Amino acid sequence: MTTHGPRLDEIYEKSLDCVHCGLCLSSCPTYLATGRESSSPRGRVYLMRGVHEERVPLAGLASEEAFLCVGCRACETACPSGVQYGSMLELMREEVTAAGLRSGSARTLERFALRHVVPRKFILRSVVGLLGFVSRMGMDRFVVSTLDKLSLLPESLRHAFGLMPDIPSRAERKRLPEFTAAVGEKRGCVAFLSGCVMHEIFPDVNRATVRVLAENGFDVLVPAEQGCCGALQAHSGDADTAHRLARHNAAVFAKHSVDALVTNSAGCGTALREAESWIGEDGRALAAKVKDITEFLDEVGLRVPETLPKGKRLRVCYDDPCHLIHTQGVAAAPRRLLEMVPGVELVAHANADRCCGAAGTYNLTQRELSNEILHDKMDALAEAAPDVITSGNPGCMMQLRRGASDRGMSALVQHPVELLATFYPTAPKND
Repeated sequence: MTTHGPRLDEIYEKSLDCVHCGLCLSSCPTYLATGRESSSPRGRVYLMRGVHEERVPLAGLASEEAFLCVGCRACETACPSGVQYGSMLELMREEVTAAGLRSGSARTLERFALRHVVPRKFILRSVVGLLGFVSRMGMDRFVVSTLDKLSLLPESLRHAFGLMPDIPSRAERKRLPEFTAAVGEKRGCVAFLSGCVMHEIFPDVNRATVRVLAENGFDVLVPAEQGCCGALQAHSGDADTAHRLARHNAAVFAKHSVDALVTNSAGCGTALREAESWIGEDGRALAAKVKDITEFLDEVGLRVPETLPKGKRLRVCYDDPCHLIHTQGVAAAPRRLLEMVPGVELVAHANADRCCGAAGTYNLTQRELSNEILHDKMDALAEAAPDVITSGNPGCMMQLRRGASDRGMSALVQHPVELLATFYPTAPKND
């Protein structure tokens, strides 16, 4: 009898909850795109169990499907048996990575970036600043144009350049104040996870988040020593790094007595909410405090100014980030809040709860399938013809911006909190 490692044993135990009913199939983006049973949640559970039972080799289809999955976890929403598919997927990716089955220059670059660039603030800030300089000087367009004319531009590089958003200036990316005072009657105190990508690529969203919280009567703490949440590392199979980052944040936020730990990134929120399953008891208190910005404001009640600003009439589509709707169960709150914004007409579009194909680094590592998934998403959005597309996750925002640009759509892509910020014309006071 073969003795398996703890990861495969845990995968096997979790796989026993799956009754192979197939209700997950219609919710799975990769199954809908490929039509292959092996690319469905049910098929992947079968492969995982087969690896444990030594009917299926780890190398080959099982390892390929572990990373072909977008990890949207829509199957968990659809599953009547409560299968913990997301946990199984992370464990399987760890197993594949530990076995050395992910290799090549792209994997080496991804691992280096996620271990040594993204979690290190100074290095990430420097890299983003360099990319911004290159973009402002037009050097990226020159390189792309030159290589394209010489037929030397790899499709992967063209794709990566297409995803890169406009980089905010260094001044725009300055650190948020560690303390922002509540405006008006104080209702409480919250901490805010400023994040890695959000801080560097979407600083306006972070500022809007702090501003809206303050205007709603909450002191906002942004601890300078906080760090990366570990979500991208976990998705890539690097659990050691993800769990180390989670322990750091658990220790940092444990120092502060707050009503909630607010996030504005669905992926970060999920990572923090699952901290207990990652690092045990140390993560329990951290996970218990986590609230998405829209969930929190909906629960406490949005403070509406006595005099509302005149809003421009806008058709707005809200697209659900997978890790907000499927792992945190937040769907109605953002919509309720958006409907309160002056001038906003919330317009429904087909399959708003379906993945856009961003999925962390998936749109870089699996670009063909990512593009196919995005194509369906943009079909639905184009039919709805919005002025603004909103979504509460940085990867989704970048993916949707590229999709809108490729389609020639004029719609802006924004975070819901940016629209909520239009309620409040004044800036919060900082200490």
